[in-house]
Amino acid sequence: MKRTKTSKAWMREHVNDPYVKRAQSEGYRSRAAYKLAQIAERDKLFRPGMIVVDLGAAPGGWSQVAARGVAPGGQVFAVDLLEMQGLSGVTFIRGDFCDSDTLAELERRLAGKAVDLVLSDMAPNISGIAGVDQARAVALAELALEFAINQLKPQGNFLVKVFQGAGFEEFVKALRGHFAQVLTRKPEASRSRSNEVYLLGKGLKRG
Repeated sequence: MKRTKTSKAWMREHVNDPYVKRAQSEGYRSRAAYKLAQIAERDKLFRPGMIVVDLGAAPGGWSQVAARGVAPGGQVFAVDLLEMQGLSGVTFIRGDFCDSDTLAELERRLAGKAVDLVLSDMAPNISGIAGVDQARAVALAELALEFAINQLKPQGNFLVKVFQGAGFEEFVKALRGHFAQVLTRKPEASRSRSNEVYLLGKGLKRG
């Protein structure tokens, strides 16, 4: 298939992206690793011994950052429909995090350990139709929130990627209903033209 001007421009930008080059030289699997690293540094997301679940983890950039942040003694459980190569300190579960079999496998692997932090850098497959893509992105964020509510320990934290647009304010309101504090983050590694932001829910409320 012949490449369009848009795809050629994206590839040119991607190849020249400083975070892509850093990821390659520093051994991270994606430039997205730096988004999490920057948020984690600002908000002190990680500490040794934490239990973290990374939703939609492949190819593993966020899991790499998390595994380093919770060492020694911590563990990261990465879940994705796609296959992901192994990482030290990361337990990978292939499946849909909404599926009962996948959840059962996660609970078996957790072996009663409480989850301190849920991460989600998921985005839908892009159709090119803005309204459809935004609706899908919000739906993914809502599923991740439901997972976090069910799996996090009281006072646990949740970091999720969302896209500003239809449904964004409603999602923020939903987050505020479940967490003591909700913060909006736009890390330096996030491309300025992108309407993606990260929402950090701190202190899961129970009851």
